[in-house]
Amino acid sequence: MKKLLLLLILFTTISLLSFSQDEFAKLQSDFEKMMSDPKNIYGKNKTVGKYYDIRGFKMYVEVYGQGKPLLFIHGNGGSINNFTKQIPYFAKSYKVIIADSRAQGRSADAADSLSYEMMADDYAALLDAMKIDSAYVVGWSDGGINGLLMAIRHPEKVKKLAITGANLRPDTTAVPQEVWDMVTPMYTGLKAKPDKNEKEKDGYKLLKLLVENPHIPLSDLQKISCPSLVIGGDHDVIKAEHTMEIYKNIPNAYLWILPNSGHSTPIVYANEFNSKIDAFFKKPYRKIEGVGRFF
Repeated sequence: MKKLLLLLILFTTISLLSFSQDEFAKLQSDFEKMMSDPKNIYGKNKTVGKYYDIRGFKMYVEVYGQGKPLLFIHGNGGSINNFTKQIPYFAKSYKVIIADSRAQGRSADAADSLSYEMMADDYAALLDAMKIDSAYVVGWSDGGINGLLMAIRHPEKVKKLAITGANLRPDTTAVPQEVWDMVTPMYTGLKAKPDKNEKEKDGYKLLKLLVENPHIPLSDLQKISCPSLVIGGDHDVIKAEHTMEIYKNIPNAYLWILPNSGHSTPIVYANEFNSKIDAFFKKPYRKIEGVGRFF
């Protein structure tokens, strides 16, 4: 568990490095208070929480609000409460569906294998289990990868897709070397340990996913038919040019690069993030070409 917590803190810290020292300290403090606040019910709400039998494991899910279905997908080692700043906003006008992904949070999975493809299939199966034909989808980090794969593998399930901080490849064309230098030692250390306990096995499984995957070809992105909003920070753990590459290869996509921003756009820029995605879902996609480029 400490390994997973360290990974979450690492990514959150990276995202805040572009702020001043005082702003960083306040944002970090506010985020820590928010996550530990007993009044923060997200991820542990017995009133709305429910387990679904999904493809060999029990997936923990919470649902808030009413309206068109909106599925949120968290990142590596995360859980439902990572979207604490999104749930109350979107629950006002959507049926917010948010789950702990396979082998994360309350969705335990003892199997050794874990892949992004498995998780994308899990979320499609969850919508089936909930008798939901399709949904808007928001994915952060690994959740963005899962969102892309949902749109590729289960196009009928995704009405519109918004992703932030996603990557297609586990290499330096997508992720800066300095980030690999921070993450790789944790992975190699666990990999070399012969007598891992259960928590370390879970941590290794998630780190292996992070370091060795994904492998999504551009030709697959070009199959995505739903309107998509591709988001990244200009100082993200994903290179801006890689985020641009994702945007360029999705036929009907918008691009939003946030200035002075790292990986945690849903936390650091919550208000802008929420309103921009809400507007994207509510307005028809506009194909901008020809004279339209001047407006």
